[in-house]
Amino acid sequence: MSLLRSSLRSIRALSFPRTLAPNLCAFSHHLSSDRESEEHLDKLPFSEMVLKFTEKAATILTKSLVDEDRRPISRERKEHDVQGLLKFILPCKATLHMTFPVHMDDGHMEVIEAWRSQHSHHRRPCKGGIRYSMDVCEDEVKALATLMTFKCSMVDVPFGGGKAGVKIDPAKHSVPELERITRRLTMELAKKGFIGPGLDVPAPDMGTGGREMSWIADTYAMTQGYNDINAQACVTGKPITQGGIHGRVSATGRGVYYSLRSFLNEAEYCSEINMAPGLQGKSFIVQGFGNVGLHSCRYLCRAGAKLVGVAEKDGSIVNYEDGIDVKALEDYKIANGTIVGFPGAKATTENLLVAKCDILIPAASEQQITANVAKNIQAKVIAEGANGPTTIAAERILHEKKVLVIPDLFANAGGVTVSYFEWLKNLNHVSFGRLHWKYEKDSNYYLLDSVQKSLEAKFSGGKPNSIPIVPSMEFGKRIAGASEKDIVNSGLEFTMERSASQIMRAVREHNLGLDLRTAAYVCALKKIYIVYREAGITFS
Repeated sequence: MSLLRSSLRSIRALSFPRTLAPNLCAFSHHLSSDRESEEHLDKLPFSEMVLKFTEKAATILTKSLVDEDRRPISRERKEHDVQGLLKFILPCKATLHMTFPVHMDDGHMEVIEAWRSQHSHHRRPCKGGIRYSMDVCEDEVKALATLMTFKCSMVDVPFGGGKAGVKIDPAKHSVPELERITRRLTMELAKKGFIGPGLDVPAPDMGTGGREMSWIADTYAMTQGYNDINAQACVTGKPITQGGIHGRVSATGRGVYYSLRSFLNEAEYCSEINMAPGLQGKSFIVQGFGNVGLHSCRYLCRAGAKLVGVAEKDGSIVNYEDGIDVKALEDYKIANGTIVGFPGAKATTENLLVAKCDILIPAASEQQITANVAKNIQAKVIAEGANGPTTIAAERILHEKKVLVIPDLFANAGGVTVSYFEWLKNLNHVSFGRLHWKYEKDSNYYLLDSVQKSLEAKFSGGKPNSIPIVPSMEFGKRIAGASEKDIVNSGLEFTMERSASQIMRAVREHNLGLDLRTAAYVCALKKIYIVYREAGITFS
């Protein structure tokens, strides 16, 4: 009943006015009221925050969708149809709340609480991670599922959005306990139709990784999916030996790097924020040195940027002069379980979100950058490695300060993009590159041999080996053909660059300035709208 009331509240909140002029006026009034309620906007539940971002995009998009409708009906009817469909798209479609018992190592039984939310069924399967955290709640799961729908749409990955959360602290459970919890969770999802290669495909998130995904895949394959040849595709983020894909672990961080490179290579955006183009020599700070933060740092440093600060929940470190060695810090954390005490930097108690740097990467949890934080931020660029780290009130302040915010639904979409590649690999039952690797290698050597023989015939009377052809260093690296990792990384790079171009085009079309988030939501929402409009609504 509580879920029903929540859904009804969401639908009532999304009601659109009958005409477009009042619609735009209402939106202007909405912005005005936002300015007067900074504290309220900072404290909005995560799901409401995401909903407001989507509402803003829907309001901007409505007029253009009506103008593009070529049906021979009245404009008022077109407006009703557009607004009705947008109203249907925005709220979550299904949320499963579970409680189940699991025996702990000492024999006592613990009741585990968990949720799985499916935001959209416009594409199947639904896709989204499973997080293990004591902070998990229904609101967070629904917000993350909603965000996942628009993230997938933004990067043209044909999934609906989903998310799961299990209310446990994984650090307080043994490995056998975590395995029992994970396998029982899988069965609970399977009983309700919330997992399957064509239904709903989880992935790792906070507190989970390849180990948990292996347990899920094995449990599903041995039970619900026993007769399904594609059972392995029920989950992504698996180890390579269990059907995973090369490049998945680093994909989200690599995507953050590509998102920064795409916008900082554009003189138009760099001039707006008074920054020289490119990543070379730029200083950056990362909040969270987990999977996303680590790999973001690794690729940015390779591009010539300098890591000057890292903030973690148990302490922060800085080295403004020489920068922090990412590999050394990674090794230290693996050995000690913390970044505290790392000899290549000094400890600090300052809030690194507001420390001096060119680029800030929040890669921890949601709603970290509030209005008070935004007022003191010195970074000129923020790339959201985490989901929903910036509140509505904070974003408005950042726009006024001309800070470029690269939004989460684009910046951290590398993970779901490569998850899509893994899902395809599992359905195809063959690794990328396996069928043509040898052929490409032989073809390249035949090409070099042909060129050499032609030159020898022309200039040395056909004397063998008189004009040796030596491949360049770059061609030498590729002469053997593309490996699975090469194909994955190339596909991710192409996806991020194409999506960045779509966002830039939407910014120009709707005159959004530095508001990349709204531009990204406009792009994503329009694609989903077109899918529903062309497919129609079943039994409506």
